[in-house]
Amino acid sequence: MSECTHDCSTCSSKCANAKPESLLESPHELSDIKKVIGIVSGKGGVGKSMITALMAVLLNRKGYKTAILDADITGPSIPKAFGLKEKAMGNKFGLYPVVSKTGVDVMSLNLLLDNETDPVVWRGPVIAGTVKQFWTDVIWSDVDFMFIDMPPGTGDVPLTVFQTIPVDGIIVVTSPQDLVSMIVSKALNMAKLMNIPVIGIVENYSYLECPDCKKKIKVFGDSNIDEIAKGFGVEVLAKMPIDPYLAENADSGLIELYSGKALDNCADKVEGLLK
Repeated sequence: MSECTHDCSTCSSKCANAKPESLLESPHELSDIKKVIGIVSGKGGVGKSMITALMAVLLNRKGYKTAILDADITGPSIPKAFGLKEKAMGNKFGLYPVVSKTGVDVMSLNLLLDNETDPVVWRGPVIAGTVKQFWTDVIWSDVDFMFIDMPPGTGDVPLTVFQTIPVDGIIVVTSPQDLVSMIVSKALNMAKLMNIPVIGIVENYSYLECPDCKKKIKVFGDSNIDEIAKGFGVEVLAKMPIDPYLAENADSGLIELYSGKALDNCADKVEGLLK
């Protein structure tokens, strides 16, 4: 048996010290991306895309260059929230994201389809491959923070993102229902399994504030998110209210006008990744 050189690339032996080959993909050679943040949820309908959009807007207001990679291929809603109608363009060098009114770079499948209402009837591997191409083939210029809007669950796309893109951390989005505690645990356990740092948890739809008396009404009942977060050793970064004004902004393509403060702590936490 030949002497071990500690260089697994030159050795065919299966020794105990051998390290698994990295599956990480390099971004486009013209891209410059400092930090990548995944926005995940264990189930659909918790407002994950809304939180993704707001985080990009808030960090953009702080003076950072932000971008959104919309990995929710079969349910892309980011372009509508930003009111983006133009199509993504490319040349011999690569594909370019569409820029929002305030300067947020966005790449989404809806920016490539002829009709934004056309269904995407693709199998998992094709969807996962498209997400990977959004990382490798799109030219992301001078991005401080890229937010990846993931589809719900722990399937092909989250696995592809965690294995092929160097994610610096994730934010888990949830809602107050008891059922969600199990779903949140699944998302947090997947992050632990994949060695992805958890920045924190955002609870959406936490309460509705009465416009007259300002009383906070817990529409979905009491939440146990604080206990779940404590059990996993992570922080609850924000509890977002049900805000009709926010919904109106998103439906009108004016998400960049939203002025709520509930996510400020979350934005500060993400900003700290660059310091």
